[in-house]
Amino acid sequence: MELSERKQKILAAVVESYIAEGEPVGSKTLSQTLDFRVSPATVRNEMSEMSAMGLLEQPHTSAGRVPSQKGYRVYIDSLMTRRPISKKEKQYLDSMILPTAYDPEKLLDGVARVLASMTKYAAVSTVPSGENGVVRAIQLVQTSRRTAMVILMTSAGTMKSRVFHCDYDLSPEILRVFFRLLNEKLAGVRVADLTPAYMQSLAASLGEMAMMMSSTLLAVAEAARESMRSEVCLNGEINLLYHPEFGQDEIRRIIGFLSRPAELCRLLAQQDSALQVFIGRETKRPELSDSSVVVSRYAVSGKRAGAIAVIGPTRMDYGKIISNMEYLSGSVGRLLTELMDQD
Repeated sequence: MELSERKQKILAAVVESYIAEGEPVGSKTLSQTLDFRVSPATVRNEMSEMSAMGLLEQPHTSAGRVPSQKGYRVYIDSLMTRRPISKKEKQYLDSMILPTAYDPEKLLDGVARVLASMTKYAAVSTVPSGENGVVRAIQLVQTSRRTAMVILMTSAGTMKSRVFHCDYDLSPEILRVFFRLLNEKLAGVRVADLTPAYMQSLAASLGEMAMMMSSTLLAVAEAARESMRSEVCLNGEINLLYHPEFGQDEIRRIIGFLSRPAELCRLLAQQDSALQVFIGRETKRPELSDSSVVVSRYAVSGKRAGAIAVIGPTRMDYGKIISNMEYLSGSVGRLLTELMDQD
């Protein structure tokens, strides 16, 4: 869509004024805020033409204009200026997520809480799925005289644990033997291959150790199955109640959608780009037809692993939110990569 430079500046000014004030923007007010001299009549004509193009809407006959979903799309793609994140803001965000950096699930849950608090919208983060990863390492931690915990770590950034029980006393020497055998046999194996049949085959190859390790092997298989599930951390749904753009029925529909993790994961996985903004009907979900979803994906060891996202009204400060989310997703990817490298 070809827009003159003047139309571009007017559209950007309408979007930014509406985001800041939440009120329809009139031609007289707009003419006084533009960085070039133009009469209210000229601005009014330009706004009328952009309304005919589907970029602006007029809520009431005598009211000013507001951006349409199409207008927001043009603004985000071509006119928006990213607001750089300050050093102080980076330090604040780091201080909020670093305490949970030792555990992927706690880290992603913390990021969702930070995003919800920072934006005042609903926030989502997805924990990496180990489905396409391989086993990096298996750790064993004794928890009592006859129980221990298996910790399965994958190249996808997942870390799952299961407790197993033995009918004999465990000792450090026994656990060292288990540790050596498990890592010799399973390191580098695709997580998706750790099926019950595979574990039975592995048990057969262990000879007389198979009986001693039966519960341990079962725990590894359960941890692998859990690792392949896509998990969603959701926070801040109540924030949606405080946005006048949403009525009770709309909020009910949005929260209903957010309560279905599988559908939410499919939405966040629609595109492979690092940053994606879905505006209203672009989500292809009727429950979100009046909402925007901003998705920033993170990578672990150079491979796409999961995403963080916010869901709110189409009237949101995209320039600021995108900058914050890109910083957070970059931090998540770096912290998870460091965690995997340590392991």
